[in-house]
Amino acid sequence: MIVRDRPGLFQLFFIVRGSIVRRILPQIVVIFLLSTLIVWGHEERPNVILSFSGSPFALLGIALSIFLGFRNNACYDRWWEGRRNWGQLVYTVRGLTRQTLLLEAAGEAGYAARRNLLRLSMAFVQALVCHLRPGGDDSKVLHHLTPGEVEFYRTAQNRPDLLLRLMSADLARLRAGGGITDIQYQMLDTNVGHLGAAQAACERLRNTPLPFGYTLLLHRTAYLFCFLLPFGFVDTLGWGSPFVAALVAYTFFGLDALGDELEDPFSNRPNALAIGALADTIEINLREALGETDLPPLPQPKDFVLM
Repeated sequence: MIVRDRPGLFQLFFIVRGSIVRRILPQIVVIFLLSTLIVWGHEERPNVILSFSGSPFALLGIALSIFLGFRNNACYDRWWEGRRNWGQLVYTVRGLTRQTLLLEAAGEAGYAARRNLLRLSMAFVQALVCHLRPGGDDSKVLHHLTPGEVEFYRTAQNRPDLLLRLMSADLARLRAGGGITDIQYQMLDTNVGHLGAAQAACERLRNTPLPFGYTLLLHRTAYLFCFLLPFGFVDTLGWGSPFVAALVAYTFFGLDALGDELEDPFSNRPNALAIGALADTIEINLREALGETDLPPLPQPKDFVLM
């Protein structure tokens, strides 16, 4: 996720970090060169390289702009829903942490049970990052697990769900041993269920992209529009046509590329959600709740990117 102050007017045109220019630069260059070739060919051989009215492009451009805007809204909704789910996750873990204070009333055994639940909670949020984002760092999870749990973790199909099952099993043993009452058990287990609900909501976003046919139609239309644009304005703009075509390509391909990044809010791209930083923040909060004082600083952006 890009984290930076709003740039000034001069900086606005030279910012690269966080921009999608690098991704779409090849398309812009191709459109510019093709437009230059069309203008040169039209001037040299006007009977071979024909031109036509640019009026249809106005209507097609409006329709394509609306289509792009609609798709980007849908992609941003996915991005924002992912942020809401992780916000709910932060709220639920902190609530569970406060509720586990009641376990300390049972003495040393209750204190050990509280530490175990919070240890598994820290492992869960780090495991969820690895589950949602390719190339996640499993060492942040394994650090919180016992050797026996590591073996189960490595063989599990759904690793975050395994950790939730371990938490529920601990609560069930506490209830069976009389360490907590029915009401206390229900209160704590409800929060574990909310963690599972947040995980399921994130999995739905990761596993259900926008319909491919919808994206394919937009890509084809944008490319055709930019390829044909010089033919419609070569008589009007002349050698200015390549620059106008490149500017239009930057707008359309840029919106398209930005929509691609927002569509997958848990990816490793710069505009993805900072779920790794959120998981680290949760871990620091829980370690502080356990009384630790030697804590790392809260995550900070590097080169304006917070992941």
